[in-house]
Amino acid sequence: MTFWIIAPVVMFTIIAVMYVYQHRSKVQDVDSFLTARGTLTSLVAMGTILASEMGSWILFSLPEAATWGGVLAFGGYALAQACGIFIFIWIGPRLREIFPWGSTLPEFVYHRFGSQMHLLTLFTTVFYLSVFIAAELTGIALAINLVSDLPLGLVALLIGGGTLIYTTYGGIHGTIFTDAIQAAIFIPLMFIAFFTSSQSLGGFEVIMEKAQRVNPHIFSLSHWEGWEFFLTLLIAVIASNFFNQAYWTRSYACKDNSTVRKSFLGAGLIMLPLMLMSGFFGLMALTIDRKVIPSAALFELVLYATPSWVMVVVIVMLMLLVMSTVDTLINAIVSVITVEMGRRKRELTPQGLVAKARLITALICALAVIVSSRGYSVLYLFFLADLVCAAAFVPTLAGLFVERLSGKAAALATILGIMAGAILFPDPLFTRGNLLYSFALALAVPLLLTIVFNPLGKPFDYGKLSKEAPGLKI
Repeated sequence: MTFWIIAPVVMFTIIAVMYVYQHRSKVQDVDSFLTARGTLTSLVAMGTILASEMGSWILFSLPEAATWGGVLAFGGYALAQACGIFIFIWIGPRLREIFPWGSTLPEFVYHRFGSQMHLLTLFTTVFYLSVFIAAELTGIALAINLVSDLPLGLVALLIGGGTLIYTTYGGIHGTIFTDAIQAAIFIPLMFIAFFTSSQSLGGFEVIMEKAQRVNPHIFSLSHWEGWEFFLTLLIAVIASNFFNQAYWTRSYACKDNSTVRKSFLGAGLIMLPLMLMSGFFGLMALTIDRKVIPSAALFELVLYATPSWVMVVVIVMLMLLVMSTVDTLINAIVSVITVEMGRRKRELTPQGLVAKARLITALICALAVIVSSRGYSVLYLFFLADLVCAAAFVPTLAGLFVERLSGKAAALATILGIMAGAILFPDPLFTRGNLLYSFALALAVPLLLTIVFNPLGKPFDYGKLSKEAPGLKI
């Protein structure tokens, strides 16, 4: 099994480095390194968006949700994730129109709202992306630990180091290239693992009958807990995806606005059945004759109820998923840091700018590897990041469309939203508080304040963004 853990990482690192070297002429300046602006067709863009979104979490979270919440829980999870992608059909083209030479969301916020809201957005974006990397590396390390004796730190270092090499070397071009291949391999592997597992258990009718005997409410759509889970995720996922720089980068990388719409629509539609299949693994796990650990439901199912080769398929899928997500997140952090340094330190050469951004990103990745090697739960940090995203979502979104909202009003609305959500935010042991009510408050308070503050501000001239903010086209 160790071979199938190491081989995908080594193979994709070598392939990506070779590809970037052969196509290094594409990276002629900082802008092409960060955004690959206007180069992607719909099919390639769809593949990289899909691979970026489908991290290792789908093999953990969705089956786990199915074990306790049934169809409503994992179906709601899948729908929430798809909605988080679908919103870019609308907002991706809008940012391209009003900020055509931009690169990152914090960069736009700086020019639209000023320094106060910019700092909030910058912190939210980097914090969220960093926690996401740590979560992916922790998840893969713990999963590999179930089937191999490889140390957690070694697994995290292997994946983090491999993706860091080709991502910081080739920029977004290396990430997009590997994403397209990883998506093309992952999708058929998911179908193979799904149908082989279902047949090993006697088929879908047998599985559904046994699962309902274990949990009579597994197919019910009337449980409040399931609806609460869905509504919580709907707020958290849409808000956090809005601050995921990877999607803004890919919006700029598409050839035109039509390509943006087709790519995000296609990625969301393809993602839905894949996530539903992943959730169904949790229902299958309920039917095996042993007490299943919810967070490892898929792996226990495959380990104890399917032919041994299916575990190889799952491990390869897992490695592809985590690599496709981690390299995207690394590239997103590089983009944000490079743009920020380029704006603050105009004296830096393009080479010096990218070199410093690579160094800072490497330090962030090193910290993520250290956290993941300890096997800590990053769930609470994820929820904290989601809370800040939920509070900043409406004011930042309004900045794309509402011309009178001022930067001070947006920042105040965001801060008060965070404070309101914090009142009901759960403690680290989840013994008090409520995530849904916390996120709902964090979303609702800034929404109300944005409505109140908007008429009081001066009109903003969106036309000046394309003239006064040339970005990093150097």
